[in-house]
Amino acid sequence: MSAHGDPIPMTARRSGPLRGAAVVPGDKSISHRALILGALAVGETRISGLLEGQDVLDTAKAMRAFGAEVTHEGPGDWTVQGVGVGGFAEPADVIDCGNSGTGVRLIMGAMATSPLTATFTGDASLRKRPMGRVTEPLALFGTRAVGRQGGRLPMTLIGAADPVPVRYVVPVPSAQVKSAVLLAGLNAPGETVVIEREATRDHTERMLAGFGATLRTEEVPEGRAIVLTGQPELVPQTIAVPRDPSSAAFPVAAALIVEGSDVLVPGIGLNPTRAGLFATLREMGADLVYENEREEGGEPVADLRARFSPAMAGIEVPPERAPSMIDEYPILAVVAAFASGPTMMRGIGELRVKESDRIAAMAAGLRACGAEVEEGEDWMIVHGMGAGGLPGGAVCATHLDHRIAMSFLCAGLAAQKPVSVDDAGPIATSFPIFEGLMAALGAEFDRGDA
Repeated sequence: MSAHGDPIPMTARRSGPLRGAAVVPGDKSISHRALILGALAVGETRISGLLEGQDVLDTAKAMRAFGAEVTHEGPGDWTVQGVGVGGFAEPADVIDCGNSGTGVRLIMGAMATSPLTATFTGDASLRKRPMGRVTEPLALFGTRAVGRQGGRLPMTLIGAADPVPVRYVVPVPSAQVKSAVLLAGLNAPGETVVIEREATRDHTERMLAGFGATLRTEEVPEGRAIVLTGQPELVPQTIAVPRDPSSAAFPVAAALIVEGSDVLVPGIGLNPTRAGLFATLREMGADLVYENEREEGGEPVADLRARFSPAMAGIEVPPERAPSMIDEYPILAVVAAFASGPTMMRGIGELRVKESDRIAAMAAGLRACGAEVEEGEDWMIVHGMGAGGLPGGAVCATHLDHRIAMSFLCAGLAAQKPVSVDDAGPIATSFPIFEGLMAALGAEFDRGDA
């Protein structure tokens, strides 16, 4: 699959039982951070299990542009010869982050407190996404940003020559914003404080501590404060990237809705700030079991076994769980369509500004497949039709969004009639082996419309 170029239509047909092991790629969030922090350390960081999707490859290319030596040693194995905090060189060309909102926002943070200028762009989807949520807090350090109307890419950042530490309350739950501010704080003197009212994924804090940064968390009236001491010398690390729970969501969900399925998904990261989907599925009655629970590289890990679950029932998903599963609501909406009764999802307004408006995209596609869906600015209700009950038979628009594409392809495996997507190409940005992995389990995919 290619993330760029001509559209790649694809159709999923009702499949027999999905069986076997689904070895999904490394965690995308951790892969981005390993490359960036490796570039900010002094010496050689070794990474295994790196996700080699286009999003992460674009971040690797960006770190080279800022002066780090990034080498591909073999499948999933990379080394990064870092330049140290404050050691970035000025890029000679525009930094193209492709489809990755995580990549561009974290890289902006990493360079924001160095006296250099960099221009960022991305694909058509990324150029529509607002960057003000990152550039506004970065301006507090002394960084300047000039972009298109609405704070959109292409955008030029002029790093702060004399950065000052900041105290910033994140207005909406966002691990990207929190991480960008913390990365900027690395090259600012004194203590930078980031306060979040709701906990978001904490990979950045865990990895910063692993690289030797001094940071602590404390409770303050506004919420949870992360206090980072600036200008450390980061120590290179050996990092084993856990497998991505957001990628695991697709074979897990498909196994739950395809009759007779039994799929093992090994080595999945179960960081509590990421595992909300799996907790939700179990509350719906999914036959989803954690096996061989362990810890790897400071992150909790387990093997997930998912079996066909015809008795799943709709629930009201706790809105405070949204930050721990924000990327998984599209595939949850598909599972909800095969459960009995309504599934209510609230507090999900963040989905409106992802790679696409994911609430609108999922509602439109599920309605086209015959499901009843209600939606509001920050909520969605999917009225489930029971096991095997979704009629299907639609062509769904993906809006250049990899998770929308994979979600509707999974729906087609259990719907009564085939489900097509207009472009499966963007899947390569996060899960380049999706098609082959699912086919090996028994999924029936065809390139082209139904």
